[in-house]
Amino acid sequence: MSADAVSVLSVARILPVLTVPSASMAVPLAEALAMGGALCAEVTFRTWAAEDVVKKMVGHGGIVVGAGTVVTAEQAERAVAAGARFVVSPGFDVGVVAVCRAAGIPVVPGIATATELMKALRAGTDTVKLFPAEPLGGIRMVRALAAPFPQARFVPTGSIGPEQAPAYLAHPSVVAVGGSWMATPRHMQRGEWAEVRRLTAEAVQRSAT
Repeated sequence: MSADAVSVLSVARILPVLTVPSASMAVPLAEALAMGGALCAEVTFRTWAAEDVVKKMVGHGGIVVGAGTVVTAEQAERAVAAGARFVVSPGFDVGVVAVCRAAGIPVVPGIATATELMKALRAGTDTVKLFPAEPLGGIRMVRALAAPFPQARFVPTGSIGPEQAPAYLAHPSVVAVGGSWMATPRHMQRGEWAEVRRLTAEAVQRSAT
């Protein structure tokens, strides 16, 4: 991952993970996140609208927008074409990594085991997504992996809420924490942008303490 992307996540500390049902929600969502103090966000490729959402949120300009749940090289190509500034994957796929590197886009591959982390490190990727973080053991898993791999940096994601985030952020190997609690599909479908802004501001404030 490039130094610029690492510095953005390191400063942000909180990475909203967004599954957006409709592209019409992209601009008000970006506005709510930006007003809440978010510096970046990950739009998951779990909906048909993902590419358009990335384009519109990038066009808003208030936050650094990446693409998540990218599991194939073809998806990575689409994410890059949509303007994603970084790509996140739930697992380690050489095709996804290759596409991102060729495009000069930072990539954060997912790992769940020491073996997968070793593969990522051998491939030259030292910042990885620990996924699914809580089911894997939470902060204890981070500590267990960080001990033999001190060069690794983690972005834990998966079943993390505001209660769990502080413990992760207190660990020196954790760059940022990904979570969806700040802007859920339910919030978006109901147009609860003020609530998204409030939850984001709360998360950003907690991450700074």
